[in-house]
Amino acid sequence: MTESTEQNVDDRPLVWVGHVIVAADDLVDATAFYTGLGMRVVEADDDVTVLEMRGGTHLIVVRGEAAPQAAFDLMVDDLGATHADWAGRGLPVGEINRVPFHDAFTVTDPSGTAVTVYSSHVVGAV
Repeated sequence: MTESTEQNVDDRPLVWVGHVIVAADDLVDATAFYTGLGMRVVEADDDVTVLEMRGGTHLIVVRGEAAPQAAFDLMVDDLGATHADWAGRGLPVGEINRVPFHDAFTVTDPSGTAVTVYSSHVVGAV
């Protein structure tokens, strides 16, 4: 048995996303926003914050000009409950809509970047 096969005895995929990046004009506000969504801070300084998501993917928040739409999206176990929770906390969320393979809504971070949040379609353990 190869090392790769040994590491994959639980049928999880062998690869995953390591890092995604978003720019923000205010790192303190952005860090508070993303930790409020459920991420945890791994490292932070005056120019960058590294936040961790489920599965070990890191969101790298850098100081800079924000894009109108994030180049990544998020996925949650219970989209309706997440939407209700975030809306109840006053986060700027859009309506839930049906898109191919998912239901989805957007949440907008303090710098104005819209992040799409999808219902889960995970197969097996992640």
